Amino acid sequence: MLKHYKIKTKYNDVYDITKEVRQAVEESGVEEGICIVYNPHSTAGITVFSPWDPDGFVDLDEEICRLIPTRVDFKHQHDTPQDAAGHVKSALLGISNSFIVHEGKLLLGGSQGIYFLEFDGPRDREYFVKVFSDK
Repeated sequence: MLKHYKIKTKYNDVYDITKEVRQAVEESGVEEGICIVYNPHSTAGITVFSPWDPDGFVDLDEEICRLIPTRVDFKHQHDTPQDAAGHVKSALLGISNSFIVHEGKLLLGGSQGIYFLEFDGPRDREYFVKVFSDK
């Protein structure tokens, strides 16, 4: 089963997509298998992070920006410096994640949520959830 989702993003923002992914897994009818969350954009990422403290996202954003600051000296400036930095951030963070489906449910830890991270924007974005059965 493949589900397609659309979101409108703001510059450098985070979106909790855990509920949609859980629902896609439950609707798939798959009892045991794999769920892949895929983002087809080169300036956005998919990650797992703790949902409990919103300041954690501030820390995550600050560290990502510290490691990959927006600079005018990126060699691949085909749009803006923010866009160039977004490409690097996306490449390092990743555009997809895989999860185990067990007993018809998404297997996540109690302190884990699934997040879409926008490194450019604002943009019209999309992501996909694909659920495979072990059988």
